[in-house]
Amino acid sequence: MTSENKRWLLLVDYNLSRVGDVACMFDYARTRYQLSTILIRHHPSQQDHQLADAVIDLNPLDGGFVDQALRALQPWLGQLAGGLVFSDNAVASGASLLKALGLPVDDADLAQAAFSKSVYRQREQKHAELFGAQSLYCPPFQIIRTQAELAAFAERNPEGFVLKPSCEGNNRGVLLLKQGDDLAAAWQEVLPYLDGGLIAEGYIPFHREYSFDGIGNLHFITEKISASGRYPVETGQLLPARLQPAERHRLIRAGQSANLLVGQFAGPFHNEVKLDDAGARTAVIEPNRRPAGMKIWHLAERVYRQSFYQLWVDSVLAQALPQQLPAPRGQAATMMLGMPRDGELDIAALPAPEQLLQQALQRLGEQPDELEFFEFAWLAPARRAYPLQARDNGDFPAQVCVYTPDDGYDLHGWLQRFQQAWASILLNYLDAPDVEEKLRRPAVAIAKNGGHGFLHAHH
Repeated sequence: MTSENKRWLLLVDYNLSRVGDVACMFDYARTRYQLSTILIRHHPSQQDHQLADAVIDLNPLDGGFVDQALRALQPWLGQLAGGLVFSDNAVASGASLLKALGLPVDDADLAQAAFSKSVYRQREQKHAELFGAQSLYCPPFQIIRTQAELAAFAERNPEGFVLKPSCEGNNRGVLLLKQGDDLAAAWQEVLPYLDGGLIAEGYIPFHREYSFDGIGNLHFITEKISASGRYPVETGQLLPARLQPAERHRLIRAGQSANLLVGQFAGPFHNEVKLDDAGARTAVIEPNRRPAGMKIWHLAERVYRQSFYQLWVDSVLAQALPQQLPAPRGQAATMMLGMPRDGELDIAALPAPEQLLQQALQRLGEQPDELEFFEFAWLAPARRAYPLQARDNGDFPAQVCVYTPDDGYDLHGWLQRFQQAWASILLNYLDAPDVEEKLRRPAVAIAKNGGHGFLHAHH
C-alpha cells in the first residue's frame, strides 16, 4: 500500500475499551484536517481495519519495535503529519518511534516512568528531598521478587502497604495489606503478575484521592470515589472536584511534579494523587502519559465545553491550544454499576439499559435538576459471573456517566445512593425467567445519542 501523496495521522496502540475515543479522533482528523489514518496495534481486529485507513500489526512491547515500525512505515515516510501514543504499553516505545520519525512527542527517554511504577518510584526517591520541601510525601517502596522479600517488607511497614504489579492498569492485581493479613494468600493472588514485576509501597495515610488530568498546559482535577478494604478499586469519578483553593494548589503542584519526572510537556496526562485530611500534604499514587480512563475526558467535555480528544489531535499537528480552560459549568460524574450479590449475569437477557436506569431512578425517587445520563456501557457484553465485591474495574457489569448543570447539588452523595438503587433493581433480574414483564412503567423521556442511551429528567 502506498500513501498516494495523502497526509497521514499515525496512532500507536490503544486499549480496546478506548475504541470509541480512537474513532472520535480519527473522524476529527479526517473532517478537520483531511488526514488519512494509520494504526499500529498488536494482533489487530477486523474492527481496527474498519477504524483506520491502514493498519500495521506490531507489538509495542517487543524489543525491536522501533526498527520494525520504521521499516513498516517506509511507504509513508515524509507523509506523516503527526502521531499519537495512546496506550501504557506503547508510552515509551511509541514516543521513541515518533522521535525517530521527527514528529512532535513528549520526552522518550523519561517515558518509562509513566509505564513502570517501580521506575517511577526509583526516580521519585532520587528527588525525595526536593519533593519533601513541596509537602509531597514519597512512600517507601521495594521491588518484590520472592515471598520472602514480601514478608520482609511487611515487617518493615507494620502500618500497612500496597502490593501491585509494576506495569498494569485498571486496578488489576492491587492489594491493600495490613498487619496480620495472610501474606501467602496475597502472594498467590499476585503470582500471575510476577513476570511483569511486582512492587510493594508503604501505605499512604491520606484518605482523599484525586487525579490531575489534562493535556499540555491545560489541566483540571477529578475527584475519585474508591472502595475501602482489601481491594481499593475506583467506583466513581466526579468533576469538578470539591476543593478549597489551597488544596487545589497542592494537588496542582503534585501533578506537575509527576509530569516532570515522566517527561510530559505537551501531551496528555492522568496523574493519580492523594491528599491528606488537612489539605496540607499530597502523595502521587501513579502517573500516566495518556488520557484518563473511566470517561474522564468525556466528563470534562460536558463541564468545560471542550473536546480534549480534538485538542490532542490539534496539538500534535502544531496547532496552538487555548491558554486556559473556561470556567466549569455544572457537574459530571462516572459511576461504576455493580452487583447486589455474587452471581451470574446474562446481559443479553436483560432489558435495555435505559429501562434499567429508569427503574433505578424511580427507586431512588430523587435526582439533581435536568439530570442527563450518557455514555452507558456494558463492560462485558456476555454471560459471566460477577462478585459482589469488585477486585478491579472488570468486576463491574456496567458504567454510566451523568451530568447536571446544577453546580450546588450534592452529586457525590447522590452517586452513592443511585449505585445502591441500581443494585437493588438488578437483583430483580438475576435468575429471572421473564425480565421483560418486570418493566411496564415508563416515567422518564428516553432519547438516543451516538449509539448510547441516555435519560433526561426534570423535577
